Amino acid sequence: MRIAMIGAGYVGLVSGACFAEFGVDVTVMDVDPDRIAALRAGRMPIYEPGLDTLVESNVRDGRLTFTTDLPAAVRGADAVFLAVGTPTRRGDGHADLSYVHAAAEQVARAAEGPLVLVTKSTVPVGTGRAVQEIVRRVRPDAGISVASNPEFLREGSAIGDFMRPDRVVIGVEDARALEVLKRLYRPLYLIETPVLAVSLESAELIKYAANAFLATKITFINEIADLCEKVGADVHDVARGMGLDGRIGRKFLHPGPGYGGSCFPKDTLALARTAQDAGSPVRLVETTIAVNEARKAAMADRILAALGAAAGRRVGVLGVTFKPETDDMRDAPSLVILPRLVAAGVEVVAYDPQPAHARQALPAAVAFADSAVGAAEGADALVVLTEWNEFRALPPGRLKAAMKGDIVLDLRNVWDPAAMREVGFAYSSIGRP
Repeated sequence: MRIAMIGAGYVGLVSGACFAEFGVDVTVMDVDPDRIAALRAGRMPIYEPGLDTLVESNVRDGRLTFTTDLPAAVRGADAVFLAVGTPTRRGDGHADLSYVHAAAEQVARAAEGPLVLVTKSTVPVGTGRAVQEIVRRVRPDAGISVASNPEFLREGSAIGDFMRPDRVVIGVEDARALEVLKRLYRPLYLIETPVLAVSLESAELIKYAANAFLATKITFINEIADLCEKVGADVHDVARGMGLDGRIGRKFLHPGPGYGGSCFPKDTLALARTAQDAGSPVRLVETTIAVNEARKAAMADRILAALGAAAGRRVGVLGVTFKPETDDMRDAPSLVILPRLVAAGVEVVAYDPQPAHARQALPAAVAFADSAVGAAEGADALVVLTEWNEFRALPPGRLKAAMKGDIVLDLRNVWDPAAMREVGFAYSSIGRP
């Protein structure tokens, strides 16, 4: 089979490389010539564990190619996937679908025969119908079927999520589209992956509902963590007791400074706006959004309160990306917390294993160290914002020797409180006595 992936961003590049690993002939197309040139040279535009090796092997074997020529990519394809951006639209919180609509029109004009046009981007309910209208207007004679195939990739674990997914969701309306997509995902039948065939609207809503539910779960445990601090309970014991209930599950019950990333903030907001427009508001999701935003500011206030007189104090920050194993800074808690510290006169020195995007996203006043110990050097306080694994193995004594002060605010609960206090730290964490 042969497919084209329109968009060489996170979703398009990972999905394209993984389909190629399945044995499919994949052409990834993007309008950015620099990005395509970098990919052809073997340089990844994003950090995702294992992606460089996967791309290299499939390029070498001839199953994966990159181009800026959309008609050439579409020519002869059984399916064309739209994996373009759907950022939050300025002013109203809706998803900006202009890139999706433009790409759909270009694919329709370039089509030389029947194909399946698949929306891979995260899009609100009704987008599939709009794409159908575009296709019918531009090329009513082309025999193009429209489908939805939302992605459920976690940054940092995306390749494993694609190769061993919990499920594959396919939104289709005709047998040919369903058959093409089932053939593409046939390697997953060997591991008995559930394939859920539903309507276009259901497929689009499944993606948003899943992300909103997970975001709500994170926000819930964050509020329970605050309650634990007030009443003397341990949030990890509470989360464990909750998670052992099969109806609840253990995942996404780890407290922290708030969720961020490319999906949860954008998707919860888009779902809330869609629901409002439909006259069926999702109050729980609206509250989740508000509580999460307030939490980031509250974490900054917690740090400032621990410092006392903040002006002139030095704070070392460990981790600034929104989660470990990614360089993604989109809606990271650090983007709210660190500017507030800088505005209060705090000298901020940060360390992150993947700082490329962070250096551009954070205020110029934020300095970057080359190591975790370097960030702690001479600091009055040390703050953990992202739970990279390398931080867990840092010897408390080494950190204490490097620091000027003794304040540690562990906003990801990566360290053992007893071990930190044993070396003389004034240690605090989230939701633990």
